[in-house]
Amino acid sequence: MELQHAPEPRPRTYGSRLRPSATFPSGNPGRLVIPAQLRAGLGCDAVTTSREHGERIMDSLPRVGCVFADDFDGEERWWWIVPSGSHIGVTWPPSTTYTVGAHLADPSWTRARRGPWADRPRLIHSPAGGSPYTPPIPLYFLTCRLAGSVPRWSLGAAD
Repeated sequence: MELQHAPEPRPRTYGSRLRPSATFPSGNPGRLVIPAQLRAGLGCDAVTTSREHGERIMDSLPRVGCVFADDFDGEERWWWIVPSGSHIGVTWPPSTTYTVGAHLADPSWTRARRGPWADRPRLIHSPAGGSPYTPPIPLYFLTCRLAGSVPRWSLGAAD
C-alpha cells in the first residue's frame, strides 16, 4: 500500500507564529523573490529572525541560502529561505516567524527600488551554489539556542 499525503483539515501553528504569506511593513501581503538562477524544486518557506540573531546564525552555519532583510517598525528582520514543510513536526521558537509560501522568481526584486515596493525585503545574501535553501535543521537548532528554547519535535507528525 502506498502512503499518500493528505493536508490537515485545520492547519496548526508551529512556533510562535505561522503565516500563510509574507506581510510587508506597508501591510500588503507579498512573497520573497528567489533569484531566477537558483533552483527551488522543493518549494520555499521562510523563517524570520531578528537582525541580531541573523548575524549570529550567519556566522555559525557552514552553508547559508538566500537571506532577505527588511525594516519593520524600526526593527530589521532577516528572512531565511528553507524548503517547504520545514515547520512540520517541529516547534519553532517564539522569537521566530515561520512563513508558508515565500517563493516567486522575479530577479527585479533584488535591485534597489523606490516607491510602493521599497518596503519589500531586499536580498542580502545569495548562495554560491545552485540552491536557495538554508539547511532547516541546523537553522532550527540555532534559533532555539539563541532564543533559549528547548528544541521540540514530533516523529509522528509526518504520518
